[in-house]
Amino acid sequence: MKRETLIAGFGGQGVLSMGMTLAYAGMIEGKNVSWMPSYGPEIRGGTANCTIIISDEKISSPIINVFDSIIILNQPSMDKFESAVKTNGQILYEANNVINPPTRDDVNIISIPANKEALKMGQKKVMNMIVLGAYLGLNPVLKPESIMEGIKKVLPERHHNLLPVNKKALEFGLSLIHSKSLS
Repeated sequence: MKRETLIAGFGGQGVLSMGMTLAYAGMIEGKNVSWMPSYGPEIRGGTANCTIIISDEKISSPIINVFDSIIILNQPSMDKFESAVKTNGQILYEANNVINPPTRDDVNIISIPANKEALKMGQKKVMNMIVLGAYLGLNPVLKPESIMEGIKKVLPERHHNLLPVNKKALEFGLSLIHSKSLS
């Protein structure tokens, strides 16, 4: 098993945190991982993306240009990375932040209303965990328990009080895929 994923959006949306969480969860499960962040000098509010590779075998290079999956959290990232998905790959995107959905017909396209659902939970910052849950529902490369252990490593200890709402968001994202209740 080898899964190459790109996550992209604005700084402050949890793009790099999602990638780090996947990387830590992969290490917890004994997989080979690569996490490579990229962001502008403005960070919060600027664009950010990261590449994550999770593999049962050694990873020859962390630098790739075409991905199995992309997770897109804003329109500029969609405009930039829509073409970076392999044929028969997957584009998972946040429905409220992407005005012009992808137009490719050779990939699986999944829209997730994560912002709306995070606001319903009363915690806007868990939008990324809803999307991550949906990603895992589509690509069960890691166990949800490992993701939660990874979040503990990524979140500063002063924010560990948010672990229960992050778990709820992750489970909600998984349930969106399992119930096929996507809008």
